[in-house]
Parts: sequence; C-alpha cells; structure tokens
Amino acid sequence: MPNNPPDEGKTVVQPKALKPALESMTLLVAAVIVHDKAANRVVLLQRSENAKFAQGLWDLPVGKSEPGEPITETAVRELYEETGLTVKPESLKVAHIIHGAWGVEAPNGFLTVVFVAHEWAGAPENREPRKHAQVRWFDANALPENFVDTTASALHCYLTSGPQVSLDGWK
Repeated sequence: MPNNPPDEGKTVVQPKALKPALESMTLLVAAVIVHDKAANRVVLLQRSENAKFAQGLWDLPVGKSEPGEPITETAVRELYEETGLTVKPESLKVAHIIHGAWGVEAPNGFLTVVFVAHEWAGAPENREPRKHAQVRWFDANALPENFVDTTASALHCYLTSGPQVSLDGWK
C-alpha cells in the first residue's frame, strides 16, 4: 500500500469567512496608568473644551484601537501621541477592565483595557493641545474630583487593590 498523507489528492474545503458582526461590535480602547511608585504620582490629562466628550474633565491617557492593532500597541501609541511618554509593550501590566454598555462613539458598548506602566521614558507634555488643556503629574492621594467616571473608578480600583473589572451602564 502506498504511504500517502490522508489529504493527498482530496480537495480541502475551507470554511467560509463569517460576515463582520458590525451591529454587535464593541469598541476596543486602551488606557494607561503611568505610576511613579517612588513619588506615588500618576500622569493625567485634562480634556479641552474642543474634546469630543468630557470637556474639561481629567482622564487617563486613553484611545481607540486601530483595526488589526494589538491592544498593547494601542496603549503604547496612544500614550506617546497624547503625552510624549514611551513605554515598551512588554512592560505593560493589566490593571483593570472597563466594560461599558454604550459610549459616545460606541453605541454598542466599549471595552477598555487599563494598563499600568512603572517604567517609561520621557517627561509628560501636552502633544495634542486641541484635544487636551494640560498633561501633568498628580499625587495619587490627591486626584482631581472632576474626573471621567469610568477611568477614575479604574484608577481608584488599581490604587486600592480593588476589583479588576468595572461594568458601566449595564442593568
């Protein structure tokens, strides 16, 4: 008997790709807590009056994932674009997950992976002045009150070793 591989001479049928489920797509977002443990401080940015949402509120560096982009790369890219700080993807640790039922640009919900970085290069600067009024360090024990609710909650949970998942807008 010939020693043929099992599929030799047969047509292999590939499964058909499924259509994108755009109606159920959840927006994927990355946020970064840059935590200077020695000084117990974190980098925050204040959204400008021109921001798409949360005008005037403080927030973590945060942004949407690009199609096909790994979430760690989103975090690295957004942090640099907004603050000028650079981190290595492999140095990021997951600090919190936020699952929102809806959002400004996410009528079908959003999933924010909040990373923490303890190592970075550079000094914080406002690299997107049209979107942000300022970027600066804050003492982790004296955070501003006018803060975006979801990321404020994630930061608080990280700093107090609280829950690692937050649900926002779910019944």
